[in-house]
Amino acid sequence: MTYSIVARDPASGQLAVASQSHYFALGRVVTFAQAGVGVVTTQSFVEPSYGPDGLALMAAGASAAAALSELLAADAERELRQVAFLDATGQSSMFTGARCVPAKGQLTGDNVVVLGNMLANDGVVPAMLAAYTSATGSLAERVLAALDAAEAAGGDARGRLSASLVIVSGQTGERPWSNRLIDVRVDEHPAPLVELRRLVELSDAHAVFGTAVFAPGLLSTDSPTAGPELVAALSAIDAAQAVIGADPEPTFWKGVLLVRAGELTEGRGHLERAIAIRPQYRDFVDGLHRVGILPAASRELLDA
Repeated sequence: MTYSIVARDPASGQLAVASQSHYFALGRVVTFAQAGVGVVTTQSFVEPSYGPDGLALMAAGASAAAALSELLAADAERELRQVAFLDATGQSSMFTGARCVPAKGQLTGDNVVVLGNMLANDGVVPAMLAAYTSATGSLAERVLAALDAAEAAGGDARGRLSASLVIVSGQTGERPWSNRLIDVRVDEHPAPLVELRRLVELSDAHAVFGTAVFAPGLLSTDSPTAGPELVAALSAIDAAQAVIGADPEPTFWKGVLLVRAGELTEGRGHLERAIAIRPQYRDFVDGLHRVGILPAASRELLDA
């Protein structure tokens, strides 16, 4: 019912898991990832526990092969399962049970595993691997290319419905929650891979926007951002707004940063443009003033 990929970028250490299926909200039960540990896809007659249990075993030091073998041994219905593990070192393990519905298959390459079941034909899984290994660009771009190739080769025999992509850092780090780099899902859509690609682009844009505006110190200190730091933040906000499109949130925060920096005329213009699209931002200006982020309330700032 599903085709999936787990992959590791050897240059960055980033780990990815992605999947598409004619199954509602597959991201709840199919794709699992933990920074610095590994990625898991569990499918066919899906047993979601392979995800958290497999990651816990790998986090405790088990190899991908040892972790998967332990869980398979305890699963009385393992011949219905299709599972792949990939750990943070690039070691992988995969299993396709004898009772998985054909067409089915699994292939491995350098730092990558592709697999699927209930597929339209035997060419879907090889098409994924070929597309991934020949693609260029970021890990997300290569994984999306693999999914697109699977769909072009026939995809799920029943059609398409949902998709998921998760990318995490290869390092746990001091803030492991911040090492979840991309986490997007399409629960139900006539073209889930098209929508998934759109959400990945938005995810990247919002990450840039969030870093530009909400990085520690930009809004939380009494001293406003200025100089090269302000120029860099405004440039990042503009780039994010170009991708995000109609949502005026980046424009609003650009106005906030400019007003805080003393660029009142330009800052006011951005605030007014955002408020014209979303009038409730006017009250938000007052809220920001009450907590000391803006120097004046909306009446003084916007009606002067």
